[in-house]
Amino acid sequence: MSANSLKKVREAILMSKTELARKANISPITIARIEKGMPCRMETQRKILLALGFNLSEKNKVFSD
Repeated sequence: MSANSLKKVREAILMSKTELARKANISPITIARIEKGMPCRMETQRKILLALGFNLSEKNKVFSD
């Protein structure tokens, strides 16, 4: 399992799973899986980072794999 800070980061900016999923154009189930530590594709990570308002160079603030 890959460790990530997605839930912590998402909650810090007061964004719901549903809102993040909509902004990133991925399913809320995918967000839930990633927050539980399941791996995800680079493309999915990219969509999430951009939806959270991060630059791609800030990947390590959310994903630590």
